[in-house]
Amino acid sequence: MKIHILYPFKDGPWGGANQFLKAVREYFIKIESYTENIDEADIVLFNSSPSSSLLSLLLECHKLKKNNQKILLINRIDGPVFFIRDRNLFVDKAFYKFNDTICDGTIFQSNWSKEKNIYLGMKKNQYETTILNAPNPDIFNKQDKKTFDKQQKTKLIATSWSNNIKKGFEVYKWMDENLDFSKYEMTFVGNSPFKFKNIILKEPMNSEALANELKSHDIFITASQSDPCSNSLIEAMHCGLPALGLDDGGHTEIISYGGEVFKTSNEISQKLDLIVQSYEKYQKNINLPTIDEVGELYFQFLKKIYDAKENNSKVKFPSTFDYIKTQSYVIMWRLEEKMYAIKRRVFN
Repeated sequence: MKIHILYPFKDGPWGGANQFLKAVREYFIKIESYTENIDEADIVLFNSSPSSSLLSLLLECHKLKKNNQKILLINRIDGPVFFIRDRNLFVDKAFYKFNDTICDGTIFQSNWSKEKNIYLGMKKNQYETTILNAPNPDIFNKQDKKTFDKQQKTKLIATSWSNNIKKGFEVYKWMDENLDFSKYEMTFVGNSPFKFKNIILKEPMNSEALANELKSHDIFITASQSDPCSNSLIEAMHCGLPALGLDDGGHTEIISYGGEVFKTSNEISQKLDLIVQSYEKYQKNINLPTIDEVGELYFQFLKKIYDAKENNSKVKFPSTFDYIKTQSYVIMWRLEEKMYAIKRRVFN
């Protein structure tokens, strides 16, 4: 069984899907189940997320199925995008149509994501599962992690590649203005729409540099809204940082007993105190799957569908109308984004 990941990979610092799928690809390579040649693949893993290349990627999937009715297409779905951005329902509809008519299996990144996608109209697939993400263990690990010292200022850190306001920036702005900086210091790494007075702002880093930065801090903060499975949170916790997260999206599933969650900004100081007072307990309670465990879960799920196909189970094959319908949703999404950009220029 040969697997290919159909994704426009980027080098250097980029979004969470890019970093995670790189790590999964490395696992498939390690177990000798990966092929760079899509024509040699039995299974193609597709990542449903908005991108400038989405139309061409969907067309490629349609051609794959048209030219090889035996090939299996598995959808790793994000979002819902509508919950993350408060717009772009059309792109969610495109993913749902694509998933229903062409994808032989679906992988959700959290139970929260599954629940919200179904709420917006996604149909149940014959084969589906939920698998959390995991980072590259050669980079994001506890090696050389700073030892926590209650006698020193507690060092907080937050990160985000995206500068979308829903990535938690209103909360970080509140923290910048209200946190007791005689007890804490805080760093933000990434792209921010705000400048801070007290929080140290650092530019996006590659994975190696980011891991070192995380390990020099004590507690990770995430206030992102409707985040299905935050890779930045997972990377930090794999580096040994207990976390404080907004009680939204997949954060609660990821943090579990390895930190605390808050509903409003006013709870942040109290929750931080809890983590500081029992730091070692929270750190020991970090319990997340490794990339090998996640990779194996992916592999076994793909193999289950592959074996069913070998036993003459029905494989999905989309019609031209199905593709046109999916394509129309993508076009409407892109028009919506152009109108959104024009409005921003006019009113800003």
